[in-house]
Amino acid sequence: MSFFTKLRERLTRSSSKIGEGLDELVRVTEAASPATPSQPQPRPLPASGGLVERIFRRGESPPDAPRRALDDAMLEDLEDMLVQTDLGVETALRVTANIAEGRMGRRLSATELKELLAAEIARIMTPVARALPLYPKKPQVVLVVGVNGSGKTTTIGKLASQLKAAGKNVVIAAGDTFRAAAVEQLQVWGQRAGVPVMVAAQGSDPASLAFEAMTRAEADGADLLLIDTAGRLQNRQDLMEELAKIVRVIRKKDPSAPHNTLLVLDATTGQNAISQVETFRNLADVSGLVMTKLDGTARGGVLVALADRFGLPIHAIGVGEQIDDLDAFDANDFARALVGL
Repeated sequence: MSFFTKLRERLTRSSSKIGEGLDELVRVTEAASPATPSQPQPRPLPASGGLVERIFRRGESPPDAPRRALDDAMLEDLEDMLVQTDLGVETALRVTANIAEGRMGRRLSATELKELLAAEIARIMTPVARALPLYPKKPQVVLVVGVNGSGKTTTIGKLASQLKAAGKNVVIAAGDTFRAAAVEQLQVWGQRAGVPVMVAAQGSDPASLAFEAMTRAEADGADLLLIDTAGRLQNRQDLMEELAKIVRVIRKKDPSAPHNTLLVLDATTGQNAISQVETFRNLADVSGLVMTKLDGTARGGVLVALADRFGLPIHAIGVGEQIDDLDAFDANDFARALVGL
């Protein structure tokens, strides 16, 4: 099964909410405002099915599909719906304005509206759809940060496994020294992938572990060192200062490190992800995003808002717990799955 197929099948809560919203947006007004006598009435298609299926496959609408004239009222309804699906006010306004440009008064079907919305979302997302950059520097230090429950540990495990399968020599540092379950989870992933996992005594200084892990990775000739960190809330100053210390200690060993700082976000948090990006970017110089749990939320639209607001690279998205449920982010696939196409 391709990742896009998984994405389309599992992004059901987001895509259903947006897709059904667009269907209803067109259908309600169509029922209230039938075509005037001066307008040609569409002829129903014969119930052959095959032609209709081929039309829908091309992303077009059958002639008898409900349509609604694109006017100010429709744009307002569209803006409201996009805000409710966590695109955010600014992004929703910009998207609807672009859809309206040159199309006011045109009668649109729900399918045509979905195609236009998907194109606008893809336009926003394409510049940020970038794979995790790999550098000749050894070891390339990848620091992974995020709040509690965002999926950092499983993301590291999946990344390590995929990088090892691609021929890279990888080391993991279990920097969440306060949570035994996180260490054990990483050790399981390490065994599965054949990747060594460095651990320290529970409650020990994670900055010291990071320093020791860099020393070992360098001695072993590792290509990449993935450093897990404790999940921390952005309003806990003590925990955020601890993260800043990890960064300082890493830079004592290598002033150019960390070479990547990945912020893992949980899609189910919706607009709260924006404040997380703001906080972590100021503290740890976030270089890219990974969004998890897109299969369990109706709030997948927040990824569009993040791309529009921050322009940070989106390296990967997750739609499940299996190793191949994390993959590189593709703007067009995501846009079409999000709107239900």
